[in-house]
Amino acid sequence: MAHNEAAVEGAAVLEALFHQSPRDLMILDTKLRILRINGGTTAVHAPPEQMVGRHLTDVFDLSAPGEVEAMLHDVLESGTPARGHLVGVRPKGVPGPEYQFSVSASRLEDAQGRILGVLTEVLDVTENEKVRARLRVLGSVRVRVGQTLDVVVTCEELVQTMVPDFADIAVVEVVDAVVRGEEPPPSPLASEVPLRRAAFGRSGGEEQVQAHPVGDVRALPFPTPYAQTLADLQPRLVALGPETPWLAAVPPRAAAIRASGAHSLITTPLTLRGTVLGLMSLYRTDPGDVYDEGDVTLAVAVAAHTALCIDNARRYTREHTIALTIQRHLLIPQPATRTTMETAHLHVPSETGGGGGFDTFALSGARTALVVGEVAGQGIHAATTLGQIRTATHSLAALDLEPDELLARLNDTAVNLVQERAALPPGDPMPLAGSCAYAVYDPLAETCTIALAGHPPPVIAHPDGSTEVPLLPSGRPLGSTEGPPFAATTVPVTDGTVLAFYTPSLLNSSRSPDVLQRVLAHADRPLQELCDDVLYRLRDDTRHGDVILLLARTRRFPADQVASWHLDHHPQAVAAARTHAQHQLTHWGVDEETAYTTEMIVSELVTNAIRYGTPPVRLRLIKDCTLTCEVHDNNALAPRLRHAKTIDEGGRGLFIIAQLAQNWGVRYSHDGKTVWAEQLPRATPPRPQQRSP
Repeated sequence: MAHNEAAVEGAAVLEALFHQSPRDLMILDTKLRILRINGGTTAVHAPPEQMVGRHLTDVFDLSAPGEVEAMLHDVLESGTPARGHLVGVRPKGVPGPEYQFSVSASRLEDAQGRILGVLTEVLDVTENEKVRARLRVLGSVRVRVGQTLDVVVTCEELVQTMVPDFADIAVVEVVDAVVRGEEPPPSPLASEVPLRRAAFGRSGGEEQVQAHPVGDVRALPFPTPYAQTLADLQPRLVALGPETPWLAAVPPRAAAIRASGAHSLITTPLTLRGTVLGLMSLYRTDPGDVYDEGDVTLAVAVAAHTALCIDNARRYTREHTIALTIQRHLLIPQPATRTTMETAHLHVPSETGGGGGFDTFALSGARTALVVGEVAGQGIHAATTLGQIRTATHSLAALDLEPDELLARLNDTAVNLVQERAALPPGDPMPLAGSCAYAVYDPLAETCTIALAGHPPPVIAHPDGSTEVPLLPSGRPLGSTEGPPFAATTVPVTDGTVLAFYTPSLLNSSRSPDVLQRVLAHADRPLQELCDDVLYRLRDDTRHGDVILLLARTRRFPADQVASWHLDHHPQAVAAARTHAQHQLTHWGVDEETAYTTEMIVSELVTNAIRYGTPPVRLRLIKDCTLTCEVHDNNALAPRLRHAKTIDEGGRGLFIIAQLAQNWGVRYSHDGKTVWAEQLPRATPPRPQQRSP
């Protein structure tokens, strides 16, 4: 009697479960045929009575039928229940979306322990799994998109992340100006603004059908969801079909959509702070997988992250472009080849836009200044700092300072810049630090005077094929107040000597530390060929600084282009000096106007030296690109430009020189000073041809 009551009670419980349980229940026999089903399964559209007696796989289209059958047989054999097995299910033979079910199974036994079948509990977790899948996609986007500071690569990362996990086809189009780093246009986007197709991706191995190739630039047609999305910055969920009216406005896209079988589209603007960066278009081609509003929400979140990454890349591109533009203007495009020096250079900018630079410029007395240096940092801040240092160097060089004194004053300028930066808010550019090598080549003395500020010494290649790295004292880096003082070293150089100045990054990027000496062992080759040889020996890895190499080959100044005379310390020396100058200028074929001006300059300079200087007095004329007049005496007292009063009888000498010469100055040495003045020789007009009578 108790046994019958228990059986009746068990049957009542089972009936209650099948009629009142919020979950779908099925009883399967040992061969996995359906014995009973409560009829609430969302993936089945047939009534329960039509499913009884049929095998599980005959009723449901399972994503992994073998795994499901193996799980159920294991429950039947072991008696161990299975919990939360995730299964993808579609209605059998009926088109429709795929559902995600969480399946739990328990073995059914009678009182004698005989196996009757298996009870399966099915919970529809489709929406929960969609949310989890969307969160996984969003997490992947946040991790994978934006790893580089390149607009196009960022778009490619987005496509690779979205396909195939969220879209069967993905297209990213970016405003063309944004790819170049320019400011994005405000919304609404004008119809004529061109967009560049930056990335395209499609799942599967089939041939990719595209309306336009990647890299194509064109405006979006109107009226289409694409143009409307960029007009009001609102995402759109669009159903695609043969009768979709707006497809007629975009024949290439319509053909691609039909060929791919796409039926569902989400268009989302890539926008940031009211500006338009581009457009993301996502398509699905699986008939049973249609986008819904939850997918649109995810697409908006993905677009927001991507827009931020694209804008970061755009800003970097803009800053990098500006930095390179500034640096390109700072670097001389092709160092001028002077009579006494031939130059060539190698410049390999770093990927981050370093702060390396070089320069060559003329000094008085046919001398040439060579400068190579770099500043810490990258981008615009490094480039602008380099420009400040370069301007200060030119200004100090105009004072005819010795290299060590020039670097000392240049360091004072750098220290002032450091103090200015120290007053800036935290997070501003890194403190100024830099190095510099400054050298002056004097072809008349055949010497090169070099001073270093935390910079490596040059490599010197002699005409006989030998090379050396001179042991030169290196002062403290620019911007530093501590360290050894600056010192200048004068080394003799002969005709054909090659001087190689470089930034430290060159040695760090070379395969061997003695690359320069090995290349310069054959310094008789053309300088540009030597630069190329060094370039080919650099490693192909990332450089953390600009690689700069400046080569200079010395030339002896032509003896017939310079003339000098020792003058008596007597007023009569002025007339003698004018006579010497007149004869020499006539010998050089200088035009009469320039010769007359030069004689006046000679007269005033010699008069000042005789009146205020100390013997011996020496006059020198140099004919190069400019015509230079130099007067040297042993008095280190600097002359002063005065503006004489009307009644003054003298005091107009230097004022007259300043009016007649293109440039003038004073150069100091251990044995006194040299006052010089330069003129640009006037071109002699060609003689008119006489016609025959």
